[in-house]
Amino acid sequence: MDPFLEPGVLVRHPDQPDWGLGQVQSVIGHRVTVNFEDAGKRTVDATRVTLLFVGDDPRGT
Repeated sequence: MDPFLEPGVLVRHPDQPDWGLGQVQSVIGHRVTVNFEDAGKRTVDATRVTLLFVGDDPRGT
């Protein structure tokens, strides 16, 4: 799991582009709760899905 995945980070779901931009709400173990613009709050299993960082990516990429 990405160590930079933390509350406040902006992400997109690679398999659900129609969900829009999401903001990480919480990270508990491998469960990541994200509030997406067009899909609401969703819980993502970070061992199965690698969320894509957007905007203020702390890794600088």
